[in-house]
Amino acid sequence: MRFSYSPEISVIMPTFNRGRYLENAVESVIAQSVESWELIIVDDGSTDHTFEILSPYIERFANIRYLKHQNRKPALSRNAGIQASLGRYITFLDSDDHYLGNHLESRVAILNEYSEVALLSGGFICDEEIRVKDCYNTDKLIHIRECILCGTLFGKRELFFALDGFRDMDYAEDTDLWERAAALFAVKKIEDPKTYVYQRAEDSITLNY
Repeated sequence: MRFSYSPEISVIMPTFNRGRYLENAVESVIAQSVESWELIIVDDGSTDHTFEILSPYIERFANIRYLKHQNRKPALSRNAGIQASLGRYITFLDSDDHYLGNHLESRVAILNEYSEVALLSGGFICDEEIRVKDCYNTDKLIHIRECILCGTLFGKRELFFALDGFRDMDYAEDTDLWERAAALFAVKKIEDPKTYVYQRAEDSITLNY
């Protein structure tokens, strides 16, 4: 049966009208140094050529799944992916970003080393000039490295279900989840290895909020 396997890692990628970025993102998952993964793409009501771009991947790879619903925004799209996931670990990929080849392997290795830790954040490459609105004071700009970047969250399955996933928020749902996780589980913020490549698209929430 198609879903009779148990992948170690579930990668959840919400997307909305970002067809031009998708191949780079998907290819970076396919190129990972570990093979036990599934990619769940949650199309949040795209009206561009998103499905046409993804269709060949869906047909070729049994471990790439595609869900589509009407526009519910990133937090609820990620929750739909969490509900559909099969992996022991759950992580994310924004559709305008991509992984370096050892991203997933490096995160599993860290959690194996720190067995008490249930959630990781950090370890990304970005334009060092990026500043975003502080979720605690939106009149203030802070460096992107001070933030919790959702795509870099990598954690044990049970954590996401214990927290009921992300809250439906317009901004900083990743920081909110991190703080709720830290109240119940051991969490760890890392600087290295920097294997997640953050690229801020022109329609990014951090740019336009």
